[in-house]
Amino acid sequence: MQSLPVLAEPPAPTPAPVKRLPAWMKRSFPSGNENGFTNGLLRELKLETVCENARCPNRPECYSRRTATFMVLGNVCTRPCGFCSVPRGETLEVEDDEPERVAEAAVRLGLKHVVITSVTRDDLPDGGAEHFYRCILAVRRRTGAAVEVLTPDFLGDTAAIDRVLDAMPDVFNHNMETVPRLYKKVRGRADYRRSLDLLQRVKEKAPSLFTKSGLMLGIGETIDELFDVIADLREIKCDVLTLGQYLAPTLKHIPVARYVPPEEFDAIAAKARLFGFKQVVAGPFVRSSYHAEEMVNDHEHAGPHA
Repeated sequence: MQSLPVLAEPPAPTPAPVKRLPAWMKRSFPSGNENGFTNGLLRELKLETVCENARCPNRPECYSRRTATFMVLGNVCTRPCGFCSVPRGETLEVEDDEPERVAEAAVRLGLKHVVITSVTRDDLPDGGAEHFYRCILAVRRRTGAAVEVLTPDFLGDTAAIDRVLDAMPDVFNHNMETVPRLYKKVRGRADYRRSLDLLQRVKEKAPSLFTKSGLMLGIGETIDELFDVIADLREIKCDVLTLGQYLAPTLKHIPVARYVPPEEFDAIAAKARLFGFKQVVAGPFVRSSYHAEEMVNDHEHAGPHA
C-alpha cells in the first residue's frame, strides 16, 4: 500500500484573526445568468437558504448550477453558536405552506437531489421534526428526487428523530462541526455525545440509510483531536464524512486559527478513508451539502423508499 503523507501537528491557535486569505482560498465567480435565475426563484417563493444565511463561499457556484440548500423554519436561530452567521433572537411562526414552496422550487430547479436543513428551533416542542417530515414528503410527492436532511440535534429527543425517519429520507446528515474541547466556544448549547447518539440512533433504526457528518478545520483543533472524532463517527457506522475549511463570517465570530493547505486536506482524507467510510470528501471549500448528490452517487445506493 502506498505510504501516506505525514500529518504535521498544526501550530497553536493564534488569538488574533487571520486576515489575509491564502491563494488557494480565492475563487473566481461563475459567468452567465443562472445565478440570477436561482436567486430570483428563491425570492419569488420566499424561501431561505443556508447558502445565503451562512455566507457560504460556494453560493455563486451552486446558484449558477441551479441548486441550493433549503433552510426551513425561518432564518432566526435559538442557539448562539460562535461560528455561524444565522441571526439569533425571536423566532418566526412556522409557515404551514413552506413544504409545498420547497417542493415547487425543487421542481422548477430540476433537482434530482434535494438538501433540506433548518435553523435550530429549541422553542418548538418537537424541534421542528414534524416540519422536516412534511417537507420530505412534499418534495418526494412532487419530484421523486432523493432527499437529504441536515438536522439540528432536537435536544436528543428520540421521538423527534424518529419522526424525521418516518418520512424515509435518503441521507440523514448531522454535523459534529468540531472537536469536543471546542464545543462550548463553537457550538454553544450543543453536546458532543448527544450529536453522536443522534447519528447512532438513525443508523440503528434505519441501517440502509446513509448517515453523514461534517467537521470544520482550522478553528483550533489538533490532528489527534480530529482523528478522535473521526474514529468516534466510524464507531457508530457513519457512512459519509465531509471536511472543510472554517471561515469566520464576520469579525465578531470566532477567528480562523489557520488555513489548512489543500495537500493537508488530501492527506487527512486519505487517512480517514482507512477507517472504512463509504465516502470522505475534503478540501478548503468543502461543505456538508456542497455537491451532495455526487457524494452519494459515487457509491451504489438504493434509498429506503426505492
